[in-house]
Amino acid sequence: MSKFYKIWLIFDPRRVFVAQGVFLFLLAAMIHLVLLSTPSYNWFQIAAAKYERPVAE
Repeated sequence: MSKFYKIWLIFDPRRVFVAQGVFLFLLAAMIHLVLLSTPSYNWFQIAAAKYERPVAE
């Protein structure tokens, strides 16, 4: 474990962090879209029902 820093000799840290950021953003977007597609977790429809406003589908 003491030589774990050598991983950065193989991978460029800037590319790793940019790739990680892009991956996490896409994962978050996918999770939000999946939640919006389910009726029980669609916060737009829940808010519209709470305030008695019609929802465009």
